[in-house]
Amino acid sequence: MKLKRMIFVALGCLCLALGCIGIVLPILPTVPFFLATVFFFANSSQRLHDWFIGTDLYKKHLESYVQKRGMLMKTKLTILTSVTILMGIGFALMFRKAIYVPCVILAIVWIGHVIYFLFGVKTISQSSTKIDEESAIA
Repeated sequence: MKLKRMIFVALGCLCLALGCIGIVLPILPTVPFFLATVFFFANSSQRLHDWFIGTDLYKKHLESYVQKRGMLMKTKLTILTSVTILMGIGFALMFRKAIYVPCVILAIVWIGHVIYFLFGVKTISQSSTKIDEESAIA
C-alpha cells in the first residue's frame, strides 16, 4: 500500500511540473496535467490534495471546470488557440510529406476539440466567478 502511495505522489508531482511548464510553454496543455495532479494527489495523500486545491494554479485553471460550472471564454480561447497552432504545425508537416491518413486523423481530433470546447463546456462569465468567490469567503 505504501508503494502505491509513493507512485501516486511521484506521478502527481510529475503532472504538476508538466502543468506548470504548460503555463508558459504552449506545447504542453495545462488543464489535463492539473486534473491528473488532482487525481494522483487525492489518491496518495489528503494533505497534498488539500494543498493543491488551495493553490492559485488550481483556482485559476481548474476550479470552475472541476465544479462542473464551465470555463471562462478567455480560458477556452487560450486552449483552442494553442491546440490549433500545435495541431496545425503537425498537420502542415505531415501534409508536406504526403502522409495523408494521420492528417485526416489529426483533423478529426481537432474538430472534436473545437466541438467539445465550444458546445460541450459551458461558458461562464468573469462576474459569476467573482460572486462565487465572495460567497465562499462570507
